[in-house]
Amino acid sequence: MQRRVLIISPNFPPMNAADHQRIRMSLPYFNEFRWEPVVLCINPNFVEGVVDPNLDLTVPLNIEIIKCNAIPQQISRKFLIGNLALRAMPYLMRAVSKYLEKNTIDLIYFSTTIFPVMVLGRYWLKRYNIPYVLDFQDPWLNDYYDRTNSPPPGGKVKYQISQSLAKTLEPFALKKASHIISVSPEYSKILMQRYAWLDQEKFTILPFGAPEKDFEILPRLNINHKIFDPNDGYKHWVYVGRGGDDMAFSIKSLFMAIQAHRHQVPEAWQNIKIHFVGTKYSIFDNKKEIESIAKFYELDDLVTEYPQRIPYFEALKVLTDSHGILIIGSDDQGYSASKIYPCILAHKPILAILHEQSLVVNVLQNCKAGQIVKFNRTESSTESINELDLVIAKIEWLLSQSQNYTSHTDWQAFQSYTAREMTRQQCAIFNRCISS
Repeated sequence: MQRRVLIISPNFPPMNAADHQRIRMSLPYFNEFRWEPVVLCINPNFVEGVVDPNLDLTVPLNIEIIKCNAIPQQISRKFLIGNLALRAMPYLMRAVSKYLEKNTIDLIYFSTTIFPVMVLGRYWLKRYNIPYVLDFQDPWLNDYYDRTNSPPPGGKVKYQISQSLAKTLEPFALKKASHIISVSPEYSKILMQRYAWLDQEKFTILPFGAPEKDFEILPRLNINHKIFDPNDGYKHWVYVGRGGDDMAFSIKSLFMAIQAHRHQVPEAWQNIKIHFVGTKYSIFDNKKEIESIAKFYELDDLVTEYPQRIPYFEALKVLTDSHGILIIGSDDQGYSASKIYPCILAHKPILAILHEQSLVVNVLQNCKAGQIVKFNRTESSTESINELDLVIAKIEWLLSQSQNYTSHTDWQAFQSYTAREMTRQQCAIFNRCISS
């Protein structure tokens, strides 16, 4: 029997956001596991972000998509409100109510980092008796920045307001959820410590799936990017993803090792360029903190930072055009980076600097997909990477890789991380929620 799931993913394609990655990867496979998906999102005209129209090509044509409006940001910002959830909440409520007047839904699935919309699960459960599942891709109520005295993305005022809301809204949304999916075991651990009425049976740890189909269509799109010219005679190393103070330790460790090696073997660095792409959350933030760190280590001639996000398929093209990929990890051991899979699928040499508890370490080790430097630093510890020589050795390995590099990834092991496998596990959760 085919069941129907309503997926709440406000900034679904064509917006370039990891926020909808799990859903976009899963859509081609839901029917195989006897679930028919319906996606509720917000009209892209009301969402701030980088648009990539090519993302529409990855969505199966038979998927039903409901688009609703929101309060225009030009109006809301006059009242100092930019939050998409607050701007869209009444429109989302109205769209679902209108849809359910004529259609049947068995389950509602919130897959988004726009957390306040999750409270609508309680509303729809009470009004329509439809169970709901929450997907925690990041922490909602998050004390990381308070514990570490790090400046939060968007500034302290915005952070304090969002966290004040979360203290009320998070337990309200969680209380009646049928199940909670989390990309990291740390998130479920924190939530169970915070709310005594939650137990392990409520949680499933489920990483994102790998975007194999995106790499299948990438050559047909004839994508160009402006980050570098892969044929200019230089070897280009790239990091594509966010920055932040929680990644400063990894970045400084990398730069310190490069500086030491460069002093020893300066000729090895004459044709190396390192690019950090899409390091900022906000489209209004153009600060280049990573370039400033590079300058401190006398590497400003090697390192270039591009703060603004670029369209998704351009980012994939940057990876496939590169001669080496860097994966920079957070000192927050719960951080689980979805960008690991595109890095592996790019078939390039990978050097990763990661917290030893990060799930990304397991992926790279299981698939034999790259070189890893692990650290165990926490906010209350001064421990760091044991030996600078270890980082230097991994950098020497990356320097030694030719432009004709052949990946040694164990692709059979990689199958357990594919989008199809992750969708199978999602649907198994849905089945249990319906049965109970």
